[in-house]
Amino acid sequence: MSEVYDLIILGGGPAGMASAIYGSRSRLNTLVLEAKRKTGGQPSTYHDMENYPGVPETTASELMENFRSHAEKFGTEFKRGEVKSLEVNGFEKVVKCKKGEEYRAKSVVIATGAEPRKLGIKGEEEFKGKGVSYCATCDADLFTDLDIVVVGNGNSAVEESIYLSKFVNKITMIVIHDEGVMDAEKILQEKAMENEKIDFVWNSVLEEIKGDGLVEKAVVKNIKNGEKSELDCSGVFFFVGRVPSTDFLEGVVDLTEHGYVETTKQMETNQPGVYAVGDVRNKVVRQVITAAGDGATAAVMAQGYIEEEEYWQNHVVEADKPALVAFWSVTDQESMDLVSQLENMELEDKGYKFLKIDTYKNRLISGRYDIEEIPTILKLEDGKVASKLVKPEKEEIEAII
Repeated sequence: MSEVYDLIILGGGPAGMASAIYGSRSRLNTLVLEAKRKTGGQPSTYHDMENYPGVPETTASELMENFRSHAEKFGTEFKRGEVKSLEVNGFEKVVKCKKGEEYRAKSVVIATGAEPRKLGIKGEEEFKGKGVSYCATCDADLFTDLDIVVVGNGNSAVEESIYLSKFVNKITMIVIHDEGVMDAEKILQEKAMENEKIDFVWNSVLEEIKGDGLVEKAVVKNIKNGEKSELDCSGVFFFVGRVPSTDFLEGVVDLTEHGYVETTKQMETNQPGVYAVGDVRNKVVRQVITAAGDGATAAVMAQGYIEEEEYWQNHVVEADKPALVAFWSVTDQESMDLVSQLENMELEDKGYKFLKIDTYKNRLISGRYDIEEIPTILKLEDGKVASKLVKPEKEEIEAII
């Protein structure tokens, strides 16, 4: 039988690698599956990194390399693999890759991120790799001393334009808003406005890309008067948002209408033991620092889930005798009194395995058995509920023993 990992992380971006650091450091047998040759996720396609706390001077790729080294220091295993499907069979999760590899785990963190959004305009697909690009750090040097067009006006569009200006002759940013209005942060807007290599075409959209084998012209349409014009250029860069990589999760976990994974604040999906972090989950702020925070949270939750499930499997589901389980809380005196009463009933001598479950620390088990009030007692035989008593009297307990 193949090895069963404690934690498999799907994706090697900042969220995934933060999960790996926290998981491995907690002695979880951790595997990171990354589809691309190089780990780092979306930040690996950027150059500058100015907003990661405590690291005022670094590049995005250097920061991601440090993330990976940190994870490897604690024993994280890294493998290449593009995920085809995820199956959840109770405590066992099965990850299948497109080349046939299959991995098993007790818990899974989905950190597959998002891919650049494509607009589907005429010429975009035709000239992909022939002047059309979605990655500045990947392709900037190919456009040295040439004129290019940038589509987009958010943070990533402006940051990447500033980076591209170190290589190209001239950049024309096509902005859909009125003059002076952009979606990027003010400090980035100011940097772009002050950059002599960056020009702007306002109230406009890109309608078509033309060329003979390679990009030669961009057709721009003014959205207010409908007029079209052609810009001579050697390349078109798109920075218009991203699409979550969740196709393989249809029917497995809950997704929003736009394909993002729905989670709790604890990064939990609707599947116990399956978590989602970073850009792939439904959230407001998508930055490296928030992705890392997501990853740390998910790993801590995964560790608690594994401990809780293994305890339940070993002491209840696979027990060789019936189990009597008392759900209690240190904040509820009635439940504490009942636990004391049960401890004095010599249940072990009567052929029962007696367990106490703190509802605060064991939310998953409590939720699975719909424990809404405490104290509650469950009698389980062969792992199945035989009796359930809510706020029971002593006579009721004696009746089910």
